[in-house]
Amino acid sequence: MPGENLMWIYELSYGGVKNYTIQTAGEDIEKSIKTEMTGELELGFLSIVKKIKNTATYFAEELYRSMKGLGTDDDQLIRVIVWRSELDLVEIKGAFSSLYGKGLDEYIKEDTSGDFKQLLLAIVQ
Repeated sequence: MPGENLMWIYELSYGGVKNYTIQTAGEDIEKSIKTEMTGELELGFLSIVKKIKNTATYFAEELYRSMKGLGTDDDQLIRVIVWRSELDLVEIKGAFSSLYGKGLDEYIKEDTSGDFKQLLLAIVQ
């Protein structure tokens, strides 16, 4: 029966989730999500769980995705760097280096140019 392996219980408070509990039928939460969901819903829930488990790694991966391949997703790059700059950018930079073998600033230097590059580097360094 769909949903029997996965149950989310939330205790909401003003301004967001105050407490959360994730219960599964003895399985890893990601495995349960993959079993019970598909498509965009599955991707959304997997992203939520990844962010809860390790915020720095989650955002390091988001930054990498915004710069990999041809072109740069400028909006995503700006969004993550500016949003996290006063919260946990130091931890994100550490996770980025561990995951990709190069510093975030090195990727920014290679993937951006001009004033945009200088602005991002000023925030990151």
